Amino acid sequence: MIFFFGPLYSGKRELAKKLLGWDDAALEKNCRWDVQDLAAQEMDLEALADRLAAFPAVIATEVGSGVVPLDREERQNREKAGRLSCLLSQRADTVVRVFCGLPQVLKGELP
Repeated sequence: MIFFFGPLYSGKRELAKKLLGWDDAALEKNCRWDVQDLAAQEMDLEALADRLAAFPAVIATEVGSGVVPLDREERQNREKAGRLSCLLSQRADTVVRVFCGLPQVLKGELP
């Protein structure tokens, strides 16, 4: 599994399509994105990470930068999203941070 993460609108999906040779339909079938939103409702992050790791590619938006939310629930959701990213990074063969459309490989190699 390749795990792509980075800021909002940084080009993660487009980079995934380009690197993997996918069109929009292939991306829809083989990838899950915005997985940070799934963490908020999930009680078992390990199980969620296991389910997501079955896909060839997973994409998350970084939520750990910037101003810490005042709302307690928002802070908890942000913490869970960060924990999910850590779990996905552990399971991934390749981890790529995307910034302004540029890949930074943190683990493994690009296809």
